[in-house]
Amino acid sequence: MATVALTKDTFDQTIQDNDTVVVDFWAEWCGPCRTFAPTFEAASDEYNDIVFAKVDTEAEQELAQSFGIRSIPTLMIFRDQIVLYSQPGALPGNMLEDLLTQVTEVDMDDVRKQMAEHEAEDHDHSDDHDHEHAH
Repeated sequence: MATVALTKDTFDQTIQDNDTVVVDFWAEWCGPCRTFAPTFEAASDEYNDIVFAKVDTEAEQELAQSFGIRSIPTLMIFRDQIVLYSQPGALPGNMLEDLLTQVTEVDMDDVRKQMAEHEAEDHDHSDDHDHEHAH
């Protein structure tokens, strides 16, 4: 499957409609982005059950800003609408393959459980502050 270009209008729907989406934030003027493009394209042909998407940070500045993209290329991987990976830098093909293998093997129930526990801890922690100042 070839890569798809995402815009702010299609981004959320693409993330919601697919189990795993790999997003490459890139720009035409970025040398490392152009170097990484064939690797990304080759992976998209190999992994048919994963959506490989590209966001042109020049055309989609608002979208890039909403994710705090400061350097490109930045690779983000969503699985079940959860960000499992977000790192700047072009990856060699073998590292991208390793990463995709790891992402497909992640136990998403475990991830959701950890997220729920983390949110509960944050909530409990913030409650502590509410009572500290009562004298």
